[in-house]
This record gives sequence, structure tokens and C-alpha cells, in this order.
Amino acid sequence: MAPEKNSSGASREEAPVKVPAKDPKKKEEKKDEDLSEEDLALKQQLELYVERVQDPDPGLQKVALESMRQEIRTSTSSMTSVPKPLKFLRPHYGTLKAYYETMEDSDLQRYLADILSVLALTMSAEGERESLKYRLLGSEGDIGSWGHEYVRNLAGEIAQEYTKRQSEEAPIKDLMELVKQIVAFHMKHNAEPEAVDLLMEVEDLDMLLKHVDGTNFKRTCLYLTSAARYLPGPDDGLVLDIAYKIYLKFEEYSIALQIALFLDKTQKVKEVFMSCSDLLRKKQFCYILARHGITFELDGDMVPDGDEKEALQEIVNNTNLSDGYLTLARDIEVMEPKSPEDIYKAHLLDGRASGGGGSVDSARQNLAATFVNAFVNAGFGQDKLMTVQSDSSSGSSGNWLFKNKEHGKASAAASLGMILLWDVDTGLAQLDKYFHSNDNHVIAGALLGVGIVNCNIKNDCDPALALLGDYIDKEDASIRIGAIMGLGLAYAGSQNEQIRAKLSPILNDAKAPLDVIAFTAISLGLIYVGSCNEEVAQSIIFTLMDRSESELGEPLARLLPLGLGLLYLGKQENVEVTAEVAKTFNEKIRKHCEMTLISCAYAGTGNVLKVQNLLGHCAQHLEKGETHQAPAILGIAMVAMAEELGLEMAIRSLEHLLQYGEQNIRRAVPLALGLLCIANPKVNVMDTLSRLSHDTDSEVAMAAVISLGLIGSGTNNARIAGMLRNLSSYYYKDASLLFCVMLNTTVL
Repeated sequence: MAPEKNSSGASREEAPVKVPAKDPKKKEEKKDEDLSEEDLALKQQLELYVERVQDPDPGLQKVALESMRQEIRTSTSSMTSVPKPLKFLRPHYGTLKAYYETMEDSDLQRYLADILSVLALTMSAEGERESLKYRLLGSEGDIGSWGHEYVRNLAGEIAQEYTKRQSEEAPIKDLMELVKQIVAFHMKHNAEPEAVDLLMEVEDLDMLLKHVDGTNFKRTCLYLTSAARYLPGPDDGLVLDIAYKIYLKFEEYSIALQIALFLDKTQKVKEVFMSCSDLLRKKQFCYILARHGITFELDGDMVPDGDEKEALQEIVNNTNLSDGYLTLARDIEVMEPKSPEDIYKAHLLDGRASGGGGSVDSARQNLAATFVNAFVNAGFGQDKLMTVQSDSSSGSSGNWLFKNKEHGKASAAASLGMILLWDVDTGLAQLDKYFHSNDNHVIAGALLGVGIVNCNIKNDCDPALALLGDYIDKEDASIRIGAIMGLGLAYAGSQNEQIRAKLSPILNDAKAPLDVIAFTAISLGLIYVGSCNEEVAQSIIFTLMDRSESELGEPLARLLPLGLGLLYLGKQENVEVTAEVAKTFNEKIRKHCEMTLISCAYAGTGNVLKVQNLLGHCAQHLEKGETHQAPAILGIAMVAMAEELGLEMAIRSLEHLLQYGEQNIRRAVPLALGLLCIANPKVNVMDTLSRLSHDTDSEVAMAAVISLGLIGSGTNNARIAGMLRNLSSYYYKDASLLFCVMLNTTVL
């Protein structure tokens, strides 16, 4: 049945359309009807206050202003929505502003300015900063009584006003007085990040030192150190400097020391020692310094007592590192030496691949076994291949050494240095017999082994220099390289001038072969790592300029820019001059050198701009066989590895590059993923590398296998171990990839 229609033709079932009232008074009456009796009373009361404020009688004005202040204060102390007094006073904001301009300068005018400042919180136009304007014109009372939201809004307006005044070179004294009040309020009410943000905006972080106390300094410093990662230089250093001072003030010396080391300020390290009087704490500082791997000499100001100073210096020099390591190994019962077969777990593999456990001793399998044996028994001083007593029927060190060929012999001799790591006296005694060998590869390996044994151990006698110094000028290239790299490993970070005097002439020797020069650059880079040493930098730069185009096209030539980059490791903008010089190099090496320098200089900083710069280079199409994209990819990983957020973003970017990049980029991406997640086996990265380890390009697959070892290093991750076992079966016919799989099994 159709709906009945009325005389005008409209259906009775249709809802009537509401036409808004044209009379504003009726509209206002309708709003008032919606209010509860309590709200209506408050609205009328506030309107009465507004009228009384404009009364000529100062007594009535004062009472009205006080009442209005009280109503607003009680409603804004905890603000979850717009408070009712602010809502009801909204129509009167313009009236009160106009009346304020007509008032004489008095306490009453300042009281009204306070109220206008709070009303401006919800009523002023954006960018006008009226809340701040009236606050500066108002009384000097406690701003916290108006509530948290008001203080937050004021802080935001101060930041804008400060920027404006700085550009106009106007005075800022009144703003800074207000900042002091706001910072004090924030620090008392657990809003440390907001206080820090405000002080960063007004460039006065030193004020923080006056307001931190025992209850809030940890939260404050945590925010400062976290924020520093996202700030450009030199602001990041200034923020960390404030965190250092706060930690020092509250006797958190060990954390202060870590910041001092991060800033690379030796004077601050000394200050930490001089501020602390507790010997046990000083021992802790020495262990931190030893772990950090820097050369540091204690003096009488830091440790007044001579015997204590000597004991602490031994800790810094890592003199007793081997003893401590072996004591721990005995305590957790892991002293029993392991053989490569124990690591390969050959019984878990199918019949196609024995992973090194077969009866046939190929040179490559033996070389893999040498590395596996060295890594798994590193520092324990005993193993089942190199340190067993000589016996014609067993695999003694002599027998094992000669089961290898050429470079395999060098690796076997050097592996003894790894097994006896940090035990200088025993290590040198064991390696001594190899110096009398007639085989140059064995001597080269022994020289490298000396460097490995002395790695990170400082000794007043300098045994490594005494032993290796005589071999760096020998005719045989492998012996020279063994001695040069041995010195680089033994004295890494020491900035030893004696060694520089010995190695620098090799770089300037036009007759020296490229491999010797390349490893000399790496060795000097290790010894002067992060020092920005100009003399070493110039030596490497001149070498890069003097070498012929054909030599610079060799893969070994790429070690020269790496040696140069090591000098600027983590030094950020200090590399800029050298990077400009690098633009004058031969086009074969120019861009490669530039990418390597940037990657090393900003390693571990998390600098987003540099990551974007490196990504930009990866987006280009290569011409003339350029090779700079691979170091750019690795550079992204080196820069972004510092903190979690940057790490996740870098992983995402690398996956895009993997999908859309050219072949040379795809070969570098797996290594970059491995660098980003060292000893951090993230499931998504693990899956990506597992997929790439079966890639049709053998170089991509090899890089993925190596990276699987890197992300699982030291974790004993069962899933990665299973992947590597499956890969050893999959690649049982590919000697190179099988070699990589066998090596990475031990890194777990």
C-alpha cells in the first residue's frame, strides 16, 4: 500500500527536514538548554566576572579577576578535554583583549594578562604566539599552577619566538627567564624529555645541570644519549658532553667513561680517573679501556700510589688477559680441545658430502680444517692438529703443516698464533721453530702468527717489533707481507712512530710489488686507526697518485683506499679534506676511494644523510666498469649498524636494492646484511640470506653463505647450523662454496 500523501504532495513517512534557526538569540537559547544546571550556573558566573572585570571600581575588578583565575586553574590542572571555563570564555576573548589595551599599567592589568595567556591556549590564531605574549606581560607567578598543557604550549611558542629573535638579533633575556621556570617545572614532574627538547631549541643545555637530581638524572641522560644519534655534528657532541657532566656529577663514572671514549676525548678519560677515589672502580675503568683497545698511559695524577698504578697499567695493557680467559674456560669446563670433525657434525649429513670428514685429504679441505681448528680453539692454547706432541703415528703439528700447500702452509703456521692467542711467552716459543724453516710460506705464516699472538697486548719489551722488524725488507713478497701484517695486528691502534718509520718507505718504493704496498697501507691504517694522521694519509695518497692505471685496476689496489679510510674511522667531517683530494685520483679508483672514505668516516654514527647519499650512488647505472657501488652498499651497513631504527630501515632499503639493483649490487647486499646483523640472527635477514645462498650467481651465493656465518657468529643458532649443513650437501661438488660453508660452521 503506497504511503498516504498530504495536500502539499509530501509523504507522511518522510522525516521532516530541520531548518536551522536564523535568529542567533534562539540558537544561543537552544545551546543553553543543552547545558546542565551546574554548567549553566558556571557559564553565567563567568559572564558576570567578565562584566565585573570591566567595572571602573578596582576592588570589584580584583575580586572578579581572582575568581576567574581560580576557576581556570582548578579546571586546567589535569586537561583531558577543553576545560569548561575556557569553553565558556571563548566568546569573550576578544572583549577581554580589547579591555586589556585600555587598562593602565598595574597589578590588575598583569592579572588579566595571565588569564589572557591561558585563554590564548585554545583561542589565539596559529603562529600569533599570544599565549607567550601575554605571559611575558603578566605577573611573575608560578606558571605550573595553570597546568601541564599550558606549560607545554608555552614551551612550543618559546622555541618559535627564540628562532625569530635570533634571526633579528633581538634580546632574549625575558625568554630565558621563562625557560628556567618551565625547565624546573618539567624536571619536577617527570617530563625530562620535554625539558631537554626546550633547552636544545634555545641552545642552552648547560642549564640542565642545575635542575637534575638523584631521582631524574638517569632518565635525562638516557634521553640525551638517545637523541644524540639523530643530531648533526657538532650538536651531537655537545649533547653527549652534557650527559657526561651529569654522570660525573652523580658519580656514575663507568658510564661517563664510556661517553668519553665515544667522544674520543683523552682529557675526559683522565678526568674520570681523577674524580674517582675507589680502587676497585678504577680497576673497572681499566678493564673498559683494555676492552676498548686503546693505548693509554696512567700517570701520577690519576693513580697516586706507584704499586696500584703498575697493577692498573697491567690491566690496561691486557698483560694477564690469557690467564683470565683460561681461568674462565676451566670454570665453565670448555678446555677440552675440539677437532674440525666435531664442528662439521658429519654424522648429521647425508652420504653425498662429508664436510671434511672423508678419507681423501684435498688441499682445500685441509685449509678449511686449519681455519676451523684455529677459530674453535682460539685462545685455549691446545688443539688436536697443531699443538699435539710430535709423534710419527699421529697428526702432529709438523705432519699437519705439510699436508697443506703453499698459502695453506702459511695459514697453518699462523693458526698456531690464533690457538695461543694473547699468551705471548708460550706463543713466541712455539712459533720460533718455524723461523728456521726453508719454506718461505711457513716463515710468512709464523710472522703473521707472532702478530696474532700479540694482538691487543701491550708489552714494554715490544717482542713483536723485535722479531718482525728484520723481515719487512726481505726479498720474498710473502715473507714481507707476513711481517707487515703481523706488525699491523700486533700494534693496532697504538700509533707507534717506530713502526711508521719502518713501513712508510715501503709505500714510496716504486719497485715494491703492488701486494706488498697494499698490505702496508692496511697495516698502517690499523696502527693509526681513527687518528687522522696526516703523514700516513699523505704517504697513501701519493702512492695512489703514482701507481699506473693498469695497477689501479687490480683488485688488490682497492686495499689502498681502505687503509686510508681506516685512518678516519668514525671521525666524520674530519675526512672531508681527504675526500676532496680523492676526487683528483685516476678515474679507475676515484669513486671507489670516495665511497670507502665516507663509509669508514661515518661508520657507527647512524648518519641518515650519509645513508641517503650512499643510496643515491647505488641508484646510478655504472659506466666504464666502475666498482664504487659495492663499497657504497657496505657503507650503508657500516653507517646504519649503530642503532635499531636505522638498522631496520637499512635492511628494508637493501631488500629493495636486491630486488631492483644490478648484478654488482646484488653481490654486495648479502655482505651488507651480514655486517648489519653481526651476532644478531634476525629471522627476516636469515630467510633472505638462505634464499640468496641458492642463487644462480656463485658470488651472490658465496656472500650469502659468509653472511649466514656473520649473523650467527657466537650464537650457536640451531637454525643457521641446519642451513649450513644442508648447504654443504647442496654444494658438495662446488669446491669454493663448500669451502665457505665449512669455514662458517665454526663461526657459530
